[in-house]
Amino acid sequence: MAEFRHIVRVCNTDLKGEKAILYALTKIKGVNVMYANMALSVSGIDKAKKTGELSESEVSKLDEILRHPNTYHVPTWLLNRRKDYETGEDKHLLNADLDLEKDNDVKRMKKIKNYKGLRHQWGLTVRGQRTKSNFRRNKGKGLVAKKKTALRK
Repeated sequence: MAEFRHIVRVCNTDLKGEKAILYALTKIKGVNVMYANMALSVSGIDKAKKTGELSESEVSKLDEILRHPNTYHVPTWLLNRRKDYETGEDKHLLNADLDLEKDNDVKRMKKIKNYKGLRHQWGLTVRGQRTKSNFRRNKGKGLVAKKKTALRK
C-alpha cells in the first residue's frame, strides 16, 4: 500500500487527505456531490476511501474522468455546460474555465442588450427576485448625500 498523503492534487486543486474522497472532490470548483459520485462510480474507487490513500494511477484516472466526462458516456443532464454557445456541444467546465465562460456569457448578454444583460449592467437581480425589501446594499449609496449638499448651497 502507498504511504498516506496529506495533500492530493486533482484538477489543479489541493484536496485534504483526511477527508473521504466523495466530499473532498467537492472542493474543486464545478464539482458537486452528484458529479463526484459519478466520477467515483466510473473509476471504481470506493466513496468512503480517504483521499490520502489514493494511488497515483487512481488520481490520474479520476482527473481524466472529471476533465473529459463525455468519453465515459456520462449523461448530459449531469454536465454544467450543455449546448455551448460557440460550439453547440455538451461539456463540463472546472475551475478557471468556469469563471471565464460565465464572464463571457454576461458580457455577451450586456452587448446584445437582452433583459438579463441589462439587469446585470444595472446591478439589479437577474432571476426574478423581489427587490422592494431585499438587496438594499446593491442599489448604490450616495444619492441622499448629493441631495443634502445641493440643498445647503
